[in-house]
Amino acid sequence: MDKNAFPLIEKSGNGTQRKNNQDEEVGRTEEFDPFAHRDQKTSTTDCDTLMHLLKACLGSGILSMPDAFKNAGYLMGFISTFLVAFICTHCSYILVKCAHVLYYRCRQSQMTFAEVAEAAFSTGPEWGKKFAKPFGYLIRICLFITYFGAVSVYSVIIAENFKQVLDHYFNTDINLRIFIACLLIPLILMCWIPNLKYLAPFSMVANGFMGISLAIAFYYLIKNFHPLSEVPMTAEISKFPNFVSITIFAIEAIGVIMPLENKMKNPRNFLGNFGILNKGMLGATIIYAIVGFMGYCAYVDKTSASITLNFPQQEIASQIAKIFIGLAVLVTFGLQFYVCLDIAWNSMKDNFKSRPIFANYILRTILVILSVLLAIAVPTISPFVGLIGAVCFTILGLLIPVAIEMVTFWDEGFGPCNWILIKNIIIVIVGLIAAISGANGSLVEIFKMYSK
Repeated sequence: MDKNAFPLIEKSGNGTQRKNNQDEEVGRTEEFDPFAHRDQKTSTTDCDTLMHLLKACLGSGILSMPDAFKNAGYLMGFISTFLVAFICTHCSYILVKCAHVLYYRCRQSQMTFAEVAEAAFSTGPEWGKKFAKPFGYLIRICLFITYFGAVSVYSVIIAENFKQVLDHYFNTDINLRIFIACLLIPLILMCWIPNLKYLAPFSMVANGFMGISLAIAFYYLIKNFHPLSEVPMTAEISKFPNFVSITIFAIEAIGVIMPLENKMKNPRNFLGNFGILNKGMLGATIIYAIVGFMGYCAYVDKTSASITLNFPQQEIASQIAKIFIGLAVLVTFGLQFYVCLDIAWNSMKDNFKSRPIFANYILRTILVILSVLLAIAVPTISPFVGLIGAVCFTILGLLIPVAIEMVTFWDEGFGPCNWILIKNIIIVIVGLIAAISGANGSLVEIFKMYSK
């Protein structure tokens, strides 16, 4: 990170550390407006940001929601989807809220996820200063591993959808690895798009593809819908942690929250009761809940890990859905890849000050090639990413935002009856349950896969 990132915690000329009391922060607020220092030429509008957020949330994970409901029952699953989404949204909200406070405190116009954590601990209580760097490294490592694994899996998902359609119509039996290799050039071109502003139209098109796929899915779900009297309202309590981990993994988008906020023309509009974050997450949650409910009620105990596997393979509508899902995931690849690129580039950009643009595009190309090679080498990488995602996404999406909030507002207290502290303890418990159950499920799948 830039050594001048947090000027307020450096030593002044007489060697004494500057104070961070509330009166000084009010004064700085009047003198420094962090949002006025953003590059307006490449900034995204509210609509662009909303499209990106919806695309980040409405990924391939939505196809697993009926399977999640199988672990909870239709009633418990429907209610719990909103509860889990509320917790995930709240954690994203407090991350951005803390970032906005730290912008003024550190006189910065924008920060990455890791920089927010470092700033919170560096300017927080004395005992927390030693944890600033370790938290920054932890976030960068978890983000990169999770999203790099995710984009590798996305290339497998794209190839599988296209392969199934081509195999059906042309009676081919081409190896999946060849399909993955054929995606290399399109993926490189997708990831050469300079920034999120120019990726926004693609996100809108991808949302349209996903919308058409969901419309086809609803056709099959309504066609096979069982009466509620034949569908369990609740499942065994021992299966509920699996519901939590699948839902968190499906809807969590913590890795793209700060990149989206950093590129906004009007960052203040990201928060608020009717802000971009709440609008996007509410819309995504409603879709997740409906798909999970309808999918489980349609196939009950026969519900597959991906709902498209329950669709008849010989019908044209099913094939169209697979093509559009593949195209939607192709665009999602570019959005999720941006997280990996942001982390890698920020860690090495100081070494390429002479030709930064050329170096940036070389890095983009290398990362795409490595992700595709990983998918070719291990096309069954999904269980491993599920294991990493269950642990890393829980740490990133739930536990770390809670820790950032605690240290950012340490000197101000935790509200009446310490309600913020109690609330955060509940979030930590939910996060630990999700991490343990998700890791256990992924390990079981890995052992089954390699025992054959």
